[in-house]
Amino acid sequence: MAFMLSLPMALVVFSYGSGASLGFDLSQNHVHFSRKNLVLLRQMRRLSPSFCLKDRKDFGFPQEMVEGSQLQKTQAISVLHEMLQQTFLLFHTERSSAAWNSTLLDKLCSGLHQQLEDLDPCLVQVMGEQASSLGMAVKRYFERIHLFLKEKKYSDCVWEIVRVEIMKPLSSLNSLQGRLRIMDADMGSP
Repeated sequence: MAFMLSLPMALVVFSYGSGASLGFDLSQNHVHFSRKNLVLLRQMRRLSPSFCLKDRKDFGFPQEMVEGSQLQKTQAISVLHEMLQQTFLLFHTERSSAAWNSTLLDKLCSGLHQQLEDLDPCLVQVMGEQASSLGMAVKRYFERIHLFLKEKKYSDCVWEIVRVEIMKPLSSLNSLQGRLRIMDADMGSP
C-alpha cells in the first residue's frame, strides 16, 4: 500500500495516459469509487457512535463553502482533490492500520487512490490557478482532525468519531462530483 502521489506522476499520467483526453470529465469509474468508499467507511464501524459521545467534537467542516452555488469549476476540482488527498492521508497511516480491519482499510485507501489518479489530469490543467481559499479551508479542517486524534492518543473511540465525521466530506464529494458532471454537460463535454 505504498501509494505516492506527486506532480511528476500527475504530469506523466496527463501526458501519456488515456485520461488526457478526459479534460475535466469525471469518469463513471470515479463516481463508482466514490460511492464504494462511503460503503466501506460504513462497514468499518467497530464501535457504536453512541458509546463515544463523550469524545464527540465539531471539526467545522466547510459544508457551505463546498456546496456554494458560486463554486467555479477549477475551484471544485481543487477542493475535490484536496478532500480526497487529505482523506487518503488520514487513513493511510500506521496509526489507522491499528484501528481498522486491514482488508476494509486497504480497499478504502485503494479506492481513494484510484479517485486521486482519475483526478490527476484535471488537476494538472488547473495547476496554474491560485490555491483556493476553499482548498485551504478543507486542509485546516483535516488539520483539526489530525490534532484531535493526536491529543486523544488515537483511541478506538476517537477513531470512531473521526470515521463518522469523514463521512461528511465523502458525502459532499458525491454532491460535488455530480455538479462537476453537470458543468461538463453544460459545456458540451463528451
